[in-house]
Amino acid sequence: MNDKTPLIQPEQIEQVILRIRGQRVLLDRDLAALYGVTTGNLNKAAQRNAERFPPDFMFQLTVDEAEALRFHFGSLKRGLHFKYLPRVFTQEGVAMLSSVLRSPRAVQVNIAIMRVFVRLRASLALHKDLAHKLTELERKIEGHDTSIRTLFDAIRELAAQPAKPGREIGFHIKENNVPYRVGRK
Repeated sequence: MNDKTPLIQPEQIEQVILRIRGQRVLLDRDLAALYGVTTGNLNKAAQRNAERFPPDFMFQLTVDEAEALRFHFGSLKRGLHFKYLPRVFTQEGVAMLSSVLRSPRAVQVNIAIMRVFVRLRASLALHKDLAHKLTELERKIEGHDTSIRTLFDAIRELAAQPAKPGREIGFHIKENNVPYRVGRK
């Protein structure tokens, strides 16, 4: 592999990022596969450095969450069941793993994962910005239908009214031996 080819493709990482408890996380087994270590060794390293992994960096799934994941993945093949309740790592937890796992592969995998998380965050910000602009536009044009309809109704009403001749005002002189009038008619 040359220096230009990334160790891990971003698509590989994006496929294993899950949303649990409102956070984007990676399962311990998926991280272990990316790092090229066993799940047990990854968890042991995290347990040996438990002070580095507060609950917002790493947490263990509940039985219900693990069951929901099992159904999410469909029928599991032999060896893909959960022997222990899985741990999940947030973006911060993955970053902390870089201080615990120090192999060259771990460093490269951490860099790739951080880039994916940053890209996902930027994408989410773009979607939020677009959603906000769309909502703002909807709010601006919300009353326009009614205003335009009112405008057209007023134009139709003006066009439909017969033009009544108004009273003539002022001094008029009639010609051809017709007396003249002064004042209003």
